[in-house]
Parts: sequence; C-alpha cells; structure tokens
Amino acid sequence: QVRLVESGGGLVQPGGHLRLSCTTSRINFPIYTMAWYRQAPGKDREFVAQIFTNGSTLYADSAKVRFTIDRDNAQSILYLQMTNLNDGDTAVYYCNADGPAWHSVRYWGQGTQVTVSS
Repeated sequence: QVRLVESGGGLVQPGGHLRLSCTTSRINFPIYTMAWYRQAPGKDREFVAQIFTNGSTLYADSAKVRFTIDRDNAQSILYLQMTNLNDGDTAVYYCNADGPAWHSVRYWGQGTQVTVSS
C-alpha cells in the first residue's frame, strides 16, 4: 500500500520557520513529480510548490523566496523548508505524488497542520 506521511508541522510564531517532511513508501519515488499543497480553513486546497524528477522546481507566488522544496531520492523523502512564516501560511499542508505519464496515478498524504500565531 502506497503511503505518504507528512510531519514537521506545529505552532510557530510569525517570522518563524518550519521544515516539513513527507516520507513515502511503496512508490518508485525518483520517477514521481512531488508537490506540496495546503488548505486553510474555509478555503480550497491550493498549490504551494512542486519539484520535478530532474530537480527543477515551481512555486506559488506566495511561496517564492520564503519556501524551498527539496527531495531526497535515496531516502524517498520530500521536504518543504518554510521561513518568515505569517498567519496567511496557517493551513493543513499536504504532500502529493504524481506518477509519470505512463503510470498516471496521484497520491496524497493525510496532511500536517501548520499554525502561525503569536
């Protein structure tokens, strides 16, 4: 069974930082495009950042400069380093795995809560 398990969320003060991790199992991690999404209360799930199999990255405007997505193909782990957090970053953060074109599947983790508050 494929599993994506997020961790690293929590309560942080404005201006603080967090590093989220997404540990995966039972997927051929290096061939998956990986991404982070988030969903704030009362809002739709939104894209945060994406990292392709070749290591290239894509960020939402809200995440540019402050967030860094990275992947460890050897350990099958996805990361999101978040800095200078503000209350607009409060949300549940979800890990996403998209398979290659010849194996079009999409997997989601269960999410990890990030709360930015003083």
